Amino acid sequence: MATKQLRKKLISIFSKHKESLVSVSWLWLGSMTGAALTFVTQIILARVLGVDQFGKFSSAFAMVTLLAPLAGFGVAGFWLNAFGREGWQAQRWLPGSLRFLMFSTIFVLLLLWIWAWIGPHDTTTSRLLVILSFHVFGVAAIELTGAKYQLEGRHRYLAGLQLAPNLLRFICVAFLLVLVQGAGGSKPQLIYVAMIFAAVAIIVLLFGAHQIGLMIRGRLALEGHETLLENASLNPAEQPGPWKVMSVSWPFGMAGLFYLIYFQSDIILIKYLVNESAVGIYSVAFVVMNAVYLFPSVLYQKFFLPRLHRWAHHAQDQLYRVYHIGNVTMLGSGLAAMVLLWLVAPVLLPVLFGVEYQAAVMLLIILSVATPFRFVANSVGAVLTTRNHMRMKVRLMGAGALVNIILNLGLIPVFGAVGAAVATVITEVLIMLMYFWYYRSVF
Repeated sequence: MATKQLRKKLISIFSKHKESLVSVSWLWLGSMTGAALTFVTQIILARVLGVDQFGKFSSAFAMVTLLAPLAGFGVAGFWLNAFGREGWQAQRWLPGSLRFLMFSTIFVLLLLWIWAWIGPHDTTTSRLLVILSFHVFGVAAIELTGAKYQLEGRHRYLAGLQLAPNLLRFICVAFLLVLVQGAGGSKPQLIYVAMIFAAVAIIVLLFGAHQIGLMIRGRLALEGHETLLENASLNPAEQPGPWKVMSVSWPFGMAGLFYLIYFQSDIILIKYLVNESAVGIYSVAFVVMNAVYLFPSVLYQKFFLPRLHRWAHHAQDQLYRVYHIGNVTMLGSGLAAMVLLWLVAPVLLPVLFGVEYQAAVMLLIILSVATPFRFVANSVGAVLTTRNHMRMKVRLMGAGALVNIILNLGLIPVFGAVGAAVATVITEVLIMLMYFWYYRSVF
């Protein structure tokens, strides 16, 4: 009897949330498959390039990835907030957003090219930075197109968008490896690898430009809002310019930048404070953690975020319910992921990447301690992006980024990559505690 009641209850829950479960499943499938392809691509590069060359490529790519959020600087995140608050009227922000995107992208490219020219680099690293700078176009296109799909609730398309660049890079890297081995070479040149990443970014840019063009022309199926009415049409007098867009989107841009600083800047610092071999070792552990963190990121940043913005203005009880359930769920899954990493790391890393990356096992074990804290921070932090709390969240993230840089500068020269891993764990704990403190003080 109890079993039948439980079965009926589960069926009832599934029926009630079927659409949401299917959407999340598509997002996880696309993101996890994309992450797996990225992971395999990194394994291929790590094995065929060797520790030093892989470290050189990883540090250059980390520099580009660190500055990429400056292109658009939070426009995609602001769109989710604006449409959740204003509905169809938020279309007024689109023209100014695209002009701001153009100006900020040019600024980022110039910044990267200048650093490639004046920085303490060898010729290969300078060329890598210039070529990989085109990756900025791909990042911006994915962010904006992804925001469009989130607003429309088109989660299958969003899953495909997350998958496609990773699939293209994997195919091209594998093809390059076949060509090199067929020609009798032992290692592909770093410049060719960088060209692959740049070419994929341009392809993504072309697709993204088409989608945003549709959005500008009004072809947007906005989820959770009534059909567009005549009085919701754009009024040129009400269209904010690029500088106004920057004044409201910068908190979302700073959030992305601060996140990359406290999560990824240590790769760059290890290059300049230790050596490229240490970067190669650390990058292996970083790749694994990046794959693990995809789970809460997909759930909150890709599925829940547009809904949280809408609930914050129109259904606060639902917002609080998701917050409390999410905290418990994230804590449990984060602890499980941490223990799993402890068990499999000593066997998994040498098998996948090779014995020359054995030192990455200890780094991964240390970094995995941050897993439950990061998972819970995703739950709390997602709520803090709603209404007028984003600016305070950015300040907290900025404090965490500052602490991380100070810890890295103090620990890396003494303990090397291990110091960077410890600094990352401390930062993750601090950020989660600050998020909790602020939530309890205002909600």
